[in-house]
Amino acid sequence: MNLSNMLAAIPGMSRHNSASVRTEGVWIALILMLIFAGLRYDAFLSEYNIMTFLSYNSMFVLIGLGMCFVIMTGGIDLSVGSVVALSSVVVASVSHLGIEVALPVGILVGVGAGAINAFVITKLKIVPFIATLAMMLGARGLALVISDNQSVPVSWESNFTQFGLGKAFDFLPWPIVTMLVIFAICWVLLEKFSFGRHLLSVGGNEDASKLMGLQVDRTLFSVYIISGALAGVAGVMLASGYGAGQPLEGMGWELSAIAAVVVGGTLLTGGVGSMTATLLGAILLGLIFNILNFENGLGSISFSAYWQSVIRGGFLLVVVVIQAKIINRQTMLKS
Repeated sequence: MNLSNMLAAIPGMSRHNSASVRTEGVWIALILMLIFAGLRYDAFLSEYNIMTFLSYNSMFVLIGLGMCFVIMTGGIDLSVGSVVALSSVVVASVSHLGIEVALPVGILVGVGAGAINAFVITKLKIVPFIATLAMMLGARGLALVISDNQSVPVSWESNFTQFGLGKAFDFLPWPIVTMLVIFAICWVLLEKFSFGRHLLSVGGNEDASKLMGLQVDRTLFSVYIISGALAGVAGVMLASGYGAGQPLEGMGWELSAIAAVVVGGTLLTGGVGSMTATLLGAILLGLIFNILNFENGLGSISFSAYWQSVIRGGFLLVVVVIQAKIINRQTMLKS
């Protein structure tokens, strides 16, 4: 029996294709919302709104993709929002050196945070929730210390701000280009390389994966580094697009990432996941708030920005409850 057949025999690997069913649901919801918004709001499908919407939500897509890798292994990363803030502060302080220096520095900040998370989880055997919670607090505190609890202005004399505000080929904003390139890389990693099969098998059944001879710790180490690195890139986008490193930004972003992942059909128990569905889930969540902003403009409702957290939390709770019912039903059918 070759390795592919061995992996297919692991519980959880057989569930990979079930994610496609959930992906169809996200597609349907997204299309229906686009039709509704396009018919109701005059400027909704304008180039300005589309590009602004996608540019802003690129950051959430990136941390969602990283979170998807982590959750597929049965883990969680609560530190991504704080790592985004820390990365934005650090890169703002070196922005005078240009994006050629700032972008790698931001990625290194994220990789460092992810490596610490991975070490604590794999070597010290601390559960991911506690390990990444500690990193969330530590990274946030470090960002505040470095910035002295102030926004850190970026240099407008270098090309740093072009990464967040400029356009590739004078058409597509760089954040969107970056998001699409990273999404393509993540999709290929999951769908076309053994790495994807390994992490799905770890999430499906970690003990069985060890018996099969898979390097479980190496796989876990990789996904937390990827999650940290993508949070680092999001931090560069934040500082470059808004002209300052923001030590207080990113609060609750980990919930947005988790929501995007579970809305896309990835099970919190691990073993199932889809990069495409996660991308669609992040866009769907962003679209909800975009529609609410347009509705506010019509005067039909009056939701403040604080209501977004309430709606996001409620939406996440509903999806998790639905997931739990699906899992329980599948368990009953198998038994």
